[in-house]
Amino acid sequence: MTKFLISFPSGEMRIPDGEFDDVVRDSHAVVQEAKDAGVWVFGGGIDEAIAPVLVDENGTTEVGTYPQTRQIEGGYTVLEVPTYDEAVMWAAKIAKACRCRQELRAFMYDPES
Repeated sequence: MTKFLISFPSGEMRIPDGEFDDVVRDSHAVVQEAKDAGVWVFGGGIDEAIAPVLVDENGTTEVGTYPQTRQIEGGYTVLEVPTYDEAVMWAAKIAKACRCRQELRAFMYDPES
């Protein structure tokens, strides 16, 4: 089975006034559905209040990011499913719950992970 990353930037969510609790409920329901289906690996949102750091091989840290990843934020889900079409189906469910389109990417197969 292939692991897929389903994600969205936080600025893409369009939540009408008074519907935030509905979004939370709907997104938690999709998470539970994925867990019940046995495809859930991991998910969560990036804590944008904590600055990213680059960590060197000796443990030295520097506040910042690689230039191309400066805008990593929002929500991330990793699912493991047998087909690309099933990954698209789950991404559509998450898109509906989160009120925004989702980006879908496949992880390369690695038998050690």
